[in-house]
Amino acid sequence: MKKLMDYQVGEPIELFLFIKQSTKGITQQGSPFMSLVLQDKSGDIEAKLWDTGEEHEKLYAAATIVKVGGELHEYRGKNQLRIKSIRPAKEDEGITISDLVPSAAKSKEVLYEELLQYFFEMKNPHIQRITRHLLKKHQAAFLVYPAATRNHHDYVSGLIDHVVSMLKLGKAIAELYPTLNKDLLYAGIILHDVGKVIELSGPVGTQYTIEGNLLGHITIMVNEISKAADELEISGEEVMLLQHMVLSHHGKEEWGSPKRPMLMEAEVLHYIDNIDAKMNMLDRALSKTANGEFTERIFPLENRSFYKPDLE
Repeated sequence: MKKLMDYQVGEPIELFLFIKQSTKGITQQGSPFMSLVLQDKSGDIEAKLWDTGEEHEKLYAAATIVKVGGELHEYRGKNQLRIKSIRPAKEDEGITISDLVPSAAKSKEVLYEELLQYFFEMKNPHIQRITRHLLKKHQAAFLVYPAATRNHHDYVSGLIDHVVSMLKLGKAIAELYPTLNKDLLYAGIILHDVGKVIELSGPVGTQYTIEGNLLGHITIMVNEISKAADELEISGEEVMLLQHMVLSHHGKEEWGSPKRPMLMEAEVLHYIDNIDAKMNMLDRALSKTANGEFTERIFPLENRSFYKPDLE
């Protein structure tokens, strides 16, 4: 059975889809509409519902399963779904959220086991204890949350998938540059996005929480490190260094970092985070692009299209 990403522009679609995001808007003429992000296991797509009212907002809220008819069209270099019919799924149709929501290729148990191996390489007891403490505290959510609401690793267990991928990159880089402190680098990688389990609402129909909107995952995690150090009765430079790793991992103030990296390990963490996020976006875009063609425009990558070579 064809999935959402199997369809080409101009092809008619009739599918059960999951509403990943649902937001209200007003046209320049003053008419209300809704912007939807619809998904199945193959990926997601944007769509618009025009001339909507309160009844539509209730029927088509985030985390709802719907049956959609329409066709794909291209708008400003990106595919959109032009909706011709939409209705909530019925219970007797037997469609569940797990049928439609994508998840990491590896199970959360396998990913967690891979992550734990990196603790055996840590030598600093303070860094190791703080990192283990925070990982255990947030373990249940950390294993299933996405890394973002959109763009990269935005699927069930996307957060731990992102972290394990980054740890593998970090290990390879640390072997090339042995002056890097692996304890600090690995701990920074593990902890840098753990605040997202408080910033975001959950693994399905993910939205920003009140804390997420008012504080953000960086501030949340800096506070969590401080609390962990107090609970474990740990003091010393390690606490401040871990906080700096989290504070600076976005790289620049305009990208959301309160501080720019001022440790070699913090600089590497920023690059690794950036590489893994962008490769995930590119993998997704290229997976739905035929050989010899360009991807749709990818907004976080300066709205560029990428060519998929027609090579063996």
